[in-house]
Amino acid sequence: MAALTHFDSQGQAHMVDVGGKPGSHRVAVAAGRIDMQPGTLALIQQGNAKKGDVIGIARIAGIQGAKRTSDLIPLCHPIALTRVAVEFTIDDRSSCVHCQATAETVGPTGVEMEALTAVQVALLTIYDMCKAVDRGMTISNVRLIEKRGGKSGHFVAPAVVNS
Repeated sequence: MAALTHFDSQGQAHMVDVGGKPGSHRVAVAAGRIDMQPGTLALIQQGNAKKGDVIGIARIAGIQGAKRTSDLIPLCHPIALTRVAVEFTIDDRSSCVHCQATAETVGPTGVEMEALTAVQVALLTIYDMCKAVDRGMTISNVRLIEKRGGKSGHFVAPAVVNS
């Protein structure tokens, strides 16, 4: 198992030095879901939520979240993102909304945290916009799906049941 990179030899937390690493094209894909009551899902689908277009606003929030990751996660590097895409799939059968975010950059460090943050912020936005009718919504299964680029190479997560 690899060592934790955010600690120095004395065990003190530090920001990893990426100054000597070559830039490369890096992509990360993350996903998650929010489960809710069928009536809440219907409001989202019909566009009748009191606060407006839930999915559209959640998409913008996810993109903004990716851009602000280094402000939220103390040891993350500010990254010049070249692309962030946030997509949603409505699942009537399971009464949930699936979210997938893709983050890309060309640089010396990866974009996994940006993709994961985009998913979390997008799903939290759905919760915020619908909490007046359903405080029991549950955010779950937020995870890295795929990562490409950099020294550690290509990673694809094993399939998850009920994702």
